Amino acid sequence: VQLQASGGGLVQAGGSLRLSCAASGRTLSSSAMGWFRQAPGKEREFVAAIQWNDGRTYYGDSVKGRFTISRDRTKNTVFLQMISLKPEDTAVYYCGVTPRTASGSYYYTDSTRYGDWGQGTLVTVSS
Repeated sequence: VQLQASGGGLVQAGGSLRLSCAASGRTLSSSAMGWFRQAPGKEREFVAAIQWNDGRTYYGDSVKGRFTISRDRTKNTVFLQMISLKPEDTAVYYCGVTPRTASGSYYYTDSTRYGDWGQGTLVTVSS
């Protein structure tokens, strides 16, 4: 599947942004889509994920209550609404797709379980 992320930019602390990730190439059923971020010198960090079929969502502790992941199945697009942004949210944000395992579970927070990635979109939060 091909993923195209967009929506990043420069925003002041306390502001908001909405990222989009458009998917194409194959069906996303039996998959989940997730957002990760990577700041300079740091490891890739799980941000949020959404189960494509039933919309169940999962969040990293650092973004709970501030970020909301959603999907539009008609457009094969996932969104990440970010509010109350902080300078520590500054990073390149990547969207990815992870398949459901044979047992029916997902490894949402493990970036190595994601087989497809978008190109990343930079979010910069100024203080």
